[in-house]
Amino acid sequence: MRNSLIYVNGTFTEQPTIDVEERGFQFGDGIYEVVAVKAGRLLFTRDHFNRLENSCAALRIQHGFTYQTFEKAMNELVEKTHCENGMVYIQVTRGTASRNHAFPSPTTVGCCYAYTMSNASSAHALQEGKAITLADIRWLRCDIKSLNLLGSVLAKQEASESGADEAILHREGIVTEGSSTNVFVVNDGILYTHPANHLILNGITRQYVIKLAKEAGHQVVEEPFSIQFLEQADEVFITSTTQRIRPITTLNAKKLTDAPGSLTSKLQQALQATILNELN
Repeated sequence: MRNSLIYVNGTFTEQPTIDVEERGFQFGDGIYEVVAVKAGRLLFTRDHFNRLENSCAALRIQHGFTYQTFEKAMNELVEKTHCENGMVYIQVTRGTASRNHAFPSPTTVGCCYAYTMSNASSAHALQEGKAITLADIRWLRCDIKSLNLLGSVLAKQEASESGADEAILHREGIVTEGSSTNVFVVNDGILYTHPANHLILNGITRQYVIKLAKEAGHQVVEEPFSIQFLEQADEVFITSTTQRIRPITTLNAKKLTDAPGSLTSKLQQALQATILNELN
């Protein structure tokens, strides 16, 4: 559930307004971030800020934050909304100007909006997940966490209508990522995932999973793989800030397994330990 207090360009309000010529509203001209909140604390804030900076730089948007001012503002939002467990949604746009596809004057002030959502994590979600496979129809700069999400929206809706939790996307038979997640498979104890290029978002949880797997002595291969490789994998799981590590136990209505695989479970435990260490 969204909390009523909203951060807007340095102020907090329960009645935010958006100009009809706000470029995020008209063009999707902006980026966003989602930061998890656990026990009233933001998780991996530096990592999310770094990605926010990279996305803004790719779109030539001035966000106006330093890491310190960003962290202070988001912590204040979490405190004011009494968000114990959930997330902070952050959106940065190019600001408001007369409608024109080209960038407005450099003096145009960008806009930052943020709000919290409180929720209880589901242990059930950590144990199973259903997915379908769909063609990846999104644009070719998926490495930017932009507001342009219609491709993902359509894929997620098709998954929902199919009784699935996620759509695993592919380009001409090569798996890229989920509509809002990264995808991993395990074969013969080796962890595989698509390389972090322009075809996927380099998820924060994805980065931690790769790091934790390597630290535990597991081989990690970042290279493209086919739908057939996915379907024949020993284990399949997806990752995101909100779902962490979620095993895919059913793919295209076919049961893959009844429970998370051994490496999936091991990584779930390692990530939980990392989160607890971050909180301490």
